[in-house]
Amino acid sequence: MRYLVEVHARPLRRSCECVGLSRAAWYRPPLDWTVRDAEVIAALAKLVEDRPARGFWKCRKLLRRTRPEWNHKRIYRVYKAMKLNLRRAARRRLPKRERVSLYYVPRLPDTVWSADFMSDALACGRRFRTFNVVDDFNREVLHIEVDASINSARLVRIFEQLKRDHGLPQVLRTDNGPEFLGETFIQWAKANGMAIQYIQPGKPNQNADIERFNRTFRDEVLDQHLFARLDDVREAAYWWMLEYNEERSHDSLDELTPAEYRQRFAGNSTFEVSA
Repeated sequence: MRYLVEVHARPLRRSCECVGLSRAAWYRPPLDWTVRDAEVIAALAKLVEDRPARGFWKCRKLLRRTRPEWNHKRIYRVYKAMKLNLRRAARRRLPKRERVSLYYVPRLPDTVWSADFMSDALACGRRFRTFNVVDDFNREVLHIEVDASINSARLVRIFEQLKRDHGLPQVLRTDNGPEFLGETFIQWAKANGMAIQYIQPGKPNQNADIERFNRTFRDEVLDQHLFARLDDVREAAYWWMLEYNEERSHDSLDELTPAEYRQRFAGNSTFEVSA
């Protein structure tokens, strides 16, 4: 418009007709983006307040559940204007490696669970461990145990609780840690009909589901807070576990949460049996 009016000396009316713009729109004062997109700004700020590690696509999926009318281009424009872009680490050049698939990808719930340990420290420097259990079928977090020390006998108590509240899987996939190799735990698993499937030493990609979960748990809980007590870690892990199971959608689950995916499977199974 300015080019046509100032350089070519075209009348304003003809210039507007040329570019397909109404004169009312030309005279309308520009509206600041913070005012125009105030709702989107507030929604994004709320999503990243407690989870600053959330990227754009995770925010967009969460917003799509509550505000489906918001276009993803608009959300991304505001996301960038708020300078929420996460810096990506530079990709390192690594030698080609032979791909090793998972031993078994379950098609039914409670068929294969994955378990692993993580380590961190309190504000005083005292080390603690977390023991995480995930159902490979729907990525559901079944348990997060937090304590200074967790041995084979403690694992037995944890799985006794899981057996009472949820049941046990057919197969438990783990690494070769001493806790999983303890005679106490092995004998208990054998007596309860739970097979233990150990991955190859130095091949964490064979237990990819729990490794991916551990990264998310560390980014969003362990690295985001400075804990003073073990009870603080337990409380944060508990509330985050509820959010992970009931509010976080997954690409591999057709954009459903773990709880929704289990419910859909239960509904389909009931339908098939009745049919």
